[in-house]
Amino acid sequence: MTGILIKLFVKDSKNIRSVAVRSAYGKLSGWVGIVCNILLCAAKFVVGLISGSVSITADAANNLSDASSSIISLLGFKLSEKSADEEHPYGHARYEYLSGFIIAVLVLVIGFELLKGSIEKVLFPTAVEFSWVSAGVLAGSIFVKLWMMLFNRKIGRLIDSQALEATAADSRNDCISTLAVLAAALISHFTSVELDGWMGILVAAFILYSGIGLVREAMSPLLGKAPDPETVDSIRDKIMSYDGVLGTHDLMVHDYGPGRMFASVHVEMAAEGDVLESHDIIDNIERDFLESGLNMVIHFDPIVTSDSAVGAMRREIAEIAAGIDERLSIHDLRMVPGPSHTNVIFDCVIPHGFNMSDEELKEEISRFVRVAHPDHYCVITVENSFAPIPKKAETKE
Repeated sequence: MTGILIKLFVKDSKNIRSVAVRSAYGKLSGWVGIVCNILLCAAKFVVGLISGSVSITADAANNLSDASSSIISLLGFKLSEKSADEEHPYGHARYEYLSGFIIAVLVLVIGFELLKGSIEKVLFPTAVEFSWVSAGVLAGSIFVKLWMMLFNRKIGRLIDSQALEATAADSRNDCISTLAVLAAALISHFTSVELDGWMGILVAAFILYSGIGLVREAMSPLLGKAPDPETVDSIRDKIMSYDGVLGTHDLMVHDYGPGRMFASVHVEMAAEGDVLESHDIIDNIERDFLESGLNMVIHFDPIVTSDSAVGAMRREIAEIAAGIDERLSIHDLRMVPGPSHTNVIFDCVIPHGFNMSDEELKEEISRFVRVAHPDHYCVITVENSFAPIPKKAETKE
């Protein structure tokens, strides 16, 4: 079924790097969600009214919220297609993230309303009329939601959409909550134990729990989420594959929505090399990244390779930093000799959550250096890591 829908409604479906094709996948998911959830809501609402079951009615309301979420998702993908303009030079792809955040908030609102109704049902219980028709509707709903989960998960992974992955997770949660409602109806029918209100509370609690998770996931890219390790590794490996590149550091990746990534990085090359040749290599790296969908700006860092003393000092201080914390890294080291002492100037990158202050770290590194080189003074600039590049591949030996 999924393959048929893709073939019917997504033109050039294999060209997933295209903004138009990606948007078509998202809009297809939105329309499928609207149609399926409205049908499920109508069926459950009728059964809930006939049986007097608050948990079934609650499940119907949940489907209605899912339909609303699908509409918002549809609008998000539609608006994200807008090209860049003077006010938004990086495009409008973050509309997809914004729609995901709105959906998450709606889930929380529905969860609170369902919790309120279920508590009232526990305090003031009423008999629930059981019928095999209602049980059949709930069972059918489980299978529909299971298919929707697989459908959204497949498309979400195909186009790398966090919003659709969240929609798939929401469908999975709906399967579980509807199964709980069906179990309550069956238990009440065969044992005369009224669990409708209590099961409604469990369903509402599950929706609230899922909603909180969705809010966190939706807020993360809007607040400036760090790139995932796989992205960092691929960027690092690509840069280090070029001849003449000695190391790379200070990677920053900015996400302006799916397919709208911008980055900057420092690339170390031999200071003794031809400047025009080094510039040409950097141009090639930037162009290759742009062709793969990443707008990259590279800063050239010249590294003295002909001075063995500088190389030895770089390795020595790198070992000192690793001894303090293996996550520490150094770069841009240079030495300025003078009549009475030598300044060793370099940057030290610290990870998030590092338990030493900048001054304490500077003093600790300087203390180790002075033990071996009493006439060497360290001039250290401490930097925060925005996208940590693994030290083992930072610099070619």
